[in-house]
Amino acid sequence: MSRRVAVIGGGISGLAAAHALTDGLEVHLLEATSVTGGKLRTSPFAGRPAIDEGPDAFLARLPWGTALAKAVGLGDTLVSPASGSAAVWFDQLHPIPQGLLLGMPTDVMALSRSHLLTWGGKIRAAFEPFLRRTSVDPDSLGGYVRSRFGDQVHERLVDPLVGSIYAADTDHFSLAAVPQIFDLASRSRSVLIAGRRMPKPSAAAGPVFYAPQHGMGAMAAAVHAAVVDAGGSVHTNHIVAELAADGNGWRVDGERFDAVVLASPAAATAELLHSVAPDSAAIVRSITAADVVMVTLSVPASSWPARLTGMSGYLVPKPAQRLVTAVSFGSQKWSHWAADDSIVLRISLGRDGLPVLHLRDDELLAAAVSETSLHLGVDLAPNQFRITRWQGAFPQYRPQHAQRVQRAEAALPAGISLCGASFHGIGVPACIRSAQSAAGVTRQHLASLAG
Repeated sequence: MSRRVAVIGGGISGLAAAHALTDGLEVHLLEATSVTGGKLRTSPFAGRPAIDEGPDAFLARLPWGTALAKAVGLGDTLVSPASGSAAVWFDQLHPIPQGLLLGMPTDVMALSRSHLLTWGGKIRAAFEPFLRRTSVDPDSLGGYVRSRFGDQVHERLVDPLVGSIYAADTDHFSLAAVPQIFDLASRSRSVLIAGRRMPKPSAAAGPVFYAPQHGMGAMAAAVHAAVVDAGGSVHTNHIVAELAADGNGWRVDGERFDAVVLASPAAATAELLHSVAPDSAAIVRSITAADVVMVTLSVPASSWPARLTGMSGYLVPKPAQRLVTAVSFGSQKWSHWAADDSIVLRISLGRDGLPVLHLRDDELLAAAVSETSLHLGVDLAPNQFRITRWQGAFPQYRPQHAQRVQRAEAALPAGISLCGASFHGIGVPACIRSAQSAAGVTRQHLASLAG
């Protein structure tokens, strides 16, 4: 008789965990909403069949996303964004300088040519190689960057770039949660010198980003189908109310399982753990998340300035923010979104410390249109719009996040594992890696029961 495993949560983490567990096990995936996929949601918009409402790509150079896409039959559908310049809006659009690592300068000359920083800010950044080593122990990304490069590099480069990825206020975000920067900071006294010595990625390394041509929702749907095809069961509209111990197994809403994978957001996970692992639950409950809104616009191509052609979008640094934090020129970024009559824009509003969900749809639309019009110097007149609210979409990795997660996992009883964006990394590849790791822990536990 095969062992039974419950996977709670049907976002990409839960789907990936279920996919990794179906071989030889009876897997039941329980999802609270009517569809799986979580933040991977794609729908028709402005005559296009598939425009993403959440993330529109994943990092190609991290193996887990690409490997899973290929495993579920999407390898031939993967496309990459068109190469295009990006900018930061600070009084006007400034091209992002060359030689940045998530906003951290590695090329002083490129930085000196940018008008985004004042000469005082540039000189302060160029002084970085002469500073003593800065401790990474406080684990604050903002604090570290300010200490090395000054306020301007942090506020106008690092915070907008990292903040747009994580919807974060980097002054209150873990340095260790951004491995590209943490690795540089840990191994070298000078970030500038270490960055300059890093080998530059070549075109042979392949694309930086991938997405299925039919949107990220297609990836979730393909993994869902693969789970079912392999014999797994997917139960939507199932809000799990109770997790309880049952001998050497577990009961989920009264049904017995040999192991449980919790792939739900931190708040829901904490509620399920409170009776079976109170110490873990208390730690997990402390993990907060930021809300964001995605406003998607279609604007007439005839009103789109030629000077913006070839750009992929721009970021808005915190000192210049009202509600809009980033704007993606979607139909210039993705060739298969292009159309002769309209341009698709994806506008992000909100981040950690910048609440937006209390606003009505008309207020969100007005803010998106007015702020973006100001930034671009164009009176945008959208002919279609879509508003997607993402409550708790971005877990916030406060300083010492990794240590807290380690303590939470150490306090878990055997047979329960955690995975997902709340714990082990934000982004599709990180979620898949976390899910596959949890699946491995689960298999080890089940093997111990058999022994």
